[in-house]
Amino acid sequence: MTYYSGKPPSDSLHEECGVFGIYNHREAARLSYLGLQQLQHRGQESAGIVTSDGKKFHAHVSMGLVADVFKPEAVDRLVGKMAVGHVRYATAGYSNLINAQPIVVKTQRGPLAIGHNGNLTNANILRTQLERQGSIFQTSSDTEVILHLIARSPANNVPDAIKEALLQVVGAYSLVLMSLKTLYVIRDPWGVRPLHLGRLNGSWVAASETCAFDIIGARLVREVKPGEIVAIDGDGARTVAVLPEKPPARCVFEFVYFSRPDSRIFGGSVYEARREMGRQLAREAPVKADIICGVPDSANCAAVGFAEQSKIPFEMGLMRSHYRGRTFIEPKQSIRDFGARMKYVVVAEAIKGKRVVLVDDSIVRGTTSRKLVRMLRRAGAKEIHMRISSPPITGPCFYGIDTPDRDELIGAKWSVEEIRRHLGVNSLHYLSLKGMLQSTGQDPKNFCTACFTDKYPIPVPGHGTMTTD
Repeated sequence: MTYYSGKPPSDSLHEECGVFGIYNHREAARLSYLGLQQLQHRGQESAGIVTSDGKKFHAHVSMGLVADVFKPEAVDRLVGKMAVGHVRYATAGYSNLINAQPIVVKTQRGPLAIGHNGNLTNANILRTQLERQGSIFQTSSDTEVILHLIARSPANNVPDAIKEALLQVVGAYSLVLMSLKTLYVIRDPWGVRPLHLGRLNGSWVAASETCAFDIIGARLVREVKPGEIVAIDGDGARTVAVLPEKPPARCVFEFVYFSRPDSRIFGGSVYEARREMGRQLAREAPVKADIICGVPDSANCAAVGFAEQSKIPFEMGLMRSHYRGRTFIEPKQSIRDFGARMKYVVVAEAIKGKRVVLVDDSIVRGTTSRKLVRMLRRAGAKEIHMRISSPPITGPCFYGIDTPDRDELIGAKWSVEEIRRHLGVNSLHYLSLKGMLQSTGQDPKNFCTACFTDKYPIPVPGHGTMTTD
């Protein structure tokens, strides 16, 4: 979503954003708040809601978690029956308020507010062209490129201006875009990121994941189709434009890790897909052990599936702290694996003297995995066998995931055996690419697997040496 990262290295992948929209509800702001809370896993750096009362916008955008950003008095000021909301994790941009979304701009057609999940691969090229033509950018976000293209369009109406703008961009985008009286819900023609439409009595809602519908009692109607531009106003929801068709490139990592297990995405259950990945992993890499233990929380579903298939008991050998926040006060005397201990707790009674199968969904740099192994060893684990419910990550993502450079990815540098020795485990196996794709229950050809295969389905300027489909 943005251009430059100023964040310290992370040992986990991060989704960059979640979007929410609602039309025709007298409590639009409050329902947006609830929806964004359910999408908090998709972005924890900033949150924002913009409402429309039909005459003007009302906005509140700030840094922090949803519950911290939106105090009751802030929500009370967000009047109107239509809203768009956004949670953000900056994939490659400064983590500051100027890049927080939704972004609001004034145009000759009236004000527009936009929330974006994804990443435009030709954003830098377009930005340079627009700046040469006199455009002045206020943020470092690629989302602002879309707004400039819409504002500069000679089209006679907003839907045509949106289509004309999006015909110029390349990359992944699931958008909620709002004018004073219309909500637009838009998905890129490759369908990289999930986006859904729902109904709540007489209201329409849109969200990255269906878990945002569940909290407000909304009913899933359908996915937004790849390349579809949906307008929602007094005449209901209708398709106003369709972008040229592209080969499907759904992000398989949404099933592996990013989406919440209680969501349905791409027409399938996240929970069932992860559970089947665990079962398939047990078929491909069986092991004699006493207990199965998942790395919480995202790997628990796969761990349950592994336990079911292997008939080895599942135990909560690791617990995760959800309330640690940011730690500014640390002991002056160094404590080994302090960061991992703050995030994870080993249940020694479940681990001591046991042969443990530790199931995780991925290994990025390997630093956290190595610390967890040491913690399990200290708790008395007799053996540790690590099983990963996806293939080795060998390449960065350019479509909306915060991924380290290739030379920082342990799967790109070392063999499985070298990684095993580095982690200090008795055995290490990854789920095969075929096994992962089959576990989704969908056509394998519909998925983007670039981070595992180096085959990038959407052009990435400046990376011509990479294999593309």
